[in-house]
Amino acid sequence: VLEGASHVDESLITGESLPVAREVGQSVVGGSVNGEGTLVVRALAVGAESQLSRIIRLVESAQAHKAPIQHLVDRISAVFVPVVVVAAIVTALVWGLGLAPHDWTLATLHAVAVLVIACPCALGLATPATLMVGTGLAASRGILVRDIQALETLRDVGVVAFDKTGTLTRGRPEMVGVWAASAGASATPQEAASQALVLAAAVQSGSAHPLGRAVEEAARQLGQPLPPAQDVRAVPGRGTEGMVQGQRVRVCSHRWLQELGLSPDSGLQALAQRQSEQGHSLAWVVAADASGAQTVRALLSFADTVKPEAAAAVAQLHALGLRTIMISGDHPQAAHAVAAAVGIDNVMAQVLPEDKAAAVTALKLGAGAQVRVAMVGDGINDAPALAAADVGIAMGGDGSGTDVAMETADMTLLRGDVGLVVQAVQLSAALHRKLRQNLFWAFAYNVVGIPLAAAGMLSPVVAAAAMALSSVSVVTNALLFRRWQPRTAAAPASAAR
Repeated sequence: VLEGASHVDESLITGESLPVAREVGQSVVGGSVNGEGTLVVRALAVGAESQLSRIIRLVESAQAHKAPIQHLVDRISAVFVPVVVVAAIVTALVWGLGLAPHDWTLATLHAVAVLVIACPCALGLATPATLMVGTGLAASRGILVRDIQALETLRDVGVVAFDKTGTLTRGRPEMVGVWAASAGASATPQEAASQALVLAAAVQSGSAHPLGRAVEEAARQLGQPLPPAQDVRAVPGRGTEGMVQGQRVRVCSHRWLQELGLSPDSGLQALAQRQSEQGHSLAWVVAADASGAQTVRALLSFADTVKPEAAAAVAQLHALGLRTIMISGDHPQAAHAVAAAVGIDNVMAQVLPEDKAAAVTALKLGAGAQVRVAMVGDGINDAPALAAADVGIAMGGDGSGTDVAMETADMTLLRGDVGLVVQAVQLSAALHRKLRQNLFWAFAYNVVGIPLAAAGMLSPVVAAAAMALSSVSVVTNALLFRRWQPRTAAAPASAAR
């Protein structure tokens, strides 16, 4: 920044919802949105060297190094088909040379019966039929699967990493508290706080600033009409002021409060310290008192509030035997406060977008052992981590997810509900069990049928009927999977394996 001061919304890149103050000498990220002030900036990196371009390169690199999963059915089929062909040839030779000498017609019929009953139709249907039903189930529950391998892999994850803003939290600032200065005899603390909030909302009415909108929304919930404000102006990097009911009202930052030579009482100062330690953003309401002197009337506290279902979802993941971790670009106080609220195991804060992929890779290595990691995020800054994870899950619901995150991820949650992550893990485990059931039935027919056909106990017609029956059994069992329901109560750790 060469000239000016303002608040800048960098959520497009960083994912953090609260605007940040920027002034001369500080850096702003290309793609961020300027707030109330005027800034003159010099571009230090353009084109391929911009931060967004670097993130795109990280995404491409992570995707290129993601190893493909070897399917169990592919490995079995590679052995099964040659073995059956050899078995058919041996059957023909045994019958033609030994059991029915020179009766090659009979020998050929028995060999054909072996080939027919061993036709890997059921084996070929076992996996795609189950996967088709599984992806349909996922879609009906708001889970869009882009990479079917990810749905199979999810059951094996040991760690689920979460972004904070827009994933575990709502992704927008809300006013979480208002405290009035010593009210005196004319009003109770609650009444004084409500009066100060109405004055602040009158000045912020129609503001495009996220904190201004939060103040206005909180005041309207009181059910009181907002008085009109005149001569409203935004002071870049400081706050907003205007005339309300004949008195000058300011909603200002701590910096502006100091420049005005004002100081809150000791009670508000202690409250402000505690709120700041929790990672909340603060604003002060300054207005005239009964004598007409400008005083600090109230303290406003803002935070990106936790989604109501987040704590229950994290608890269910722990019940499934999974570790949880938060990887956030926010400052440590805010990250640890959210982690404590939802029960996250570990926190990594102030992680730059380009470092999130490295953090996921480090988690995958674990303590010297290979650990599968799922990453849940919603912003451009999460895209490299989503690509680097074994399973990337984008939060696409409620308009919170970015196109870059959803395009990079293996799965997209169509609702901004963290509980869908739990359902996806449970669905993956159930899908694996159903796949094993179908493979068992496919091989059970072959294990019983091939020896009978080789022994001459099955004609090719009967063998064909048995082969068709095996396919019907596999498809029917796959369709029964549509009745699956997720478990809402805590599940034992073995259920995810």
